[in-house]
Amino acid sequence: MRMMLRLQVPPEAGSEAMRSGRIGQIMQDLMDRLQPEAAYFHEQNGMRGASIVFDLESPALMPAIAEPLYQELGATVEFLPVMNMEDMQRALADVQHVGQPGGA
Repeated sequence: MRMMLRLQVPPEAGSEAMRSGRIGQIMQDLMDRLQPEAAYFHEQNGMRGASIVFDLESPALMPAIAEPLYQELGATVEFLPVMNMEDMQRALADVQHVGQPGGA
């Protein structure tokens, strides 16, 4: 399932990870693990943030993905199911059949 991982890193923890040089390796390890479709790094609510779109093979993997971010960066982590335009078009086609005679 296509997911977006959104994370926020508190300023103190992010600055410490920057000073120690760990933040680059933490992010590279995350990229290697997720093999994302897209990854964006940005400011979010006054904190360092990232939005990463990837294929989640199983929800059982979410704790293993999030835990290093919690432990190493004190990050807030969210997992959001997302669709691209192709997914949305398929979903809309399915929704149009709902409520029609013979539809689900």
